[in-house]
Amino acid sequence: MNHLLDPDGDALKIWLAEHGQPAYRAAQIRRWLYGGRARSMADMTDLPATLREELARDFQIWTSQVVRHNQTDDGTEKLLVRLADGQEIECVLLRDGVRRTICISTQVGCAMGCVFCASGLDGVVRNLTAGEIVEQMLLLDRLLPEGERLSHIVVMGMGEPLANIDRLLPALGVATDAAGLGISARRITISTVGLPKVIDRLAAQQCRYNLAVSLHAPDDELRNRLVPVNKSTGLAEIVAAADGYFEASGRRLTFEYVLLAGVNDEPAHAHKLAGLLRGRLALVNLIPYNLVAGLRYGTPSAKAVARFVEILRQAGLNVQIRERKGDKINAACGQLRRLQAAPVQIDPLRAANETSGSR
Repeated sequence: MNHLLDPDGDALKIWLAEHGQPAYRAAQIRRWLYGGRARSMADMTDLPATLREELARDFQIWTSQVVRHNQTDDGTEKLLVRLADGQEIECVLLRDGVRRTICISTQVGCAMGCVFCASGLDGVVRNLTAGEIVEQMLLLDRLLPEGERLSHIVVMGMGEPLANIDRLLPALGVATDAAGLGISARRITISTVGLPKVIDRLAAQQCRYNLAVSLHAPDDELRNRLVPVNKSTGLAEIVAAADGYFEASGRRLTFEYVLLAGVNDEPAHAHKLAGLLRGRLALVNLIPYNLVAGLRYGTPSAKAVARFVEILRQAGLNVQIRERKGDKINAACGQLRRLQAAPVQIDPLRAANETSGSR
């Protein structure tokens, strides 16, 4: 069956034409998917009954199943999603004031090899399809009560987004389309370890998404150990590509830095990082490490974090510390997937209704 959420709009248009349906039916169907929160073809009540039946025979909205749904009292909700081939990914809904931010995955696993990250411990299995990326957005959107809508997207879940850029960009096109989710490009952030050639491509295509480059080290010697893919690029090339994206897009850059106790959180590291980024109109997002079972890395002390922040700010850098959310529900990338416990299956079409009453 065809995936109705796949952004290849021509497939639906061709199907409608072959079934003698007017072209405007495609827009009606999109309105039900993205604005009307349809859970099945039967919900699309302004379509003829025979058309709904034919659509249900040839298309499916949902190709995956939510097999675990964790929630915590800070408003964070995390889904473990089983795909049609049995592989599993994770996605997260975060609440912060009026913001409703989702964090989505682009790959099953990850090939970047960051030594402190749960996502890549088992390597990469495959890229997600564009439809599977969109499906995460809608599964999370349907966790919100009536009257609330998604406001921000961070592509910061499992996988390296730029390694699956040909499927990610069409999915984000759905997110920004007024006939889709209608989210401004300036409210969408793509997080990457830094693949310079793909960053250059984004700049050439005049993409307007925010770019967050995960550094995690102030020099190549340490970064080669923490982020092995760095051996094929290097910080100088990555930062230069990020600068080029800023010049082309006008979007402020974010440089992310996970603080690992006793590894990259010393004053000497902060001074080196300040030297690397000095003079740039960028935000440094410091992320105290979220513990992962089985890995030896620890969360830095509050004193070490404060000292690191002070050094960067004294160098004139704009710094923020990411608020920790969802640590009680294994919300960091890949943690829930690795638990391997027998999950309780939840129907994705009923997930919103089942959870909204508990808030």
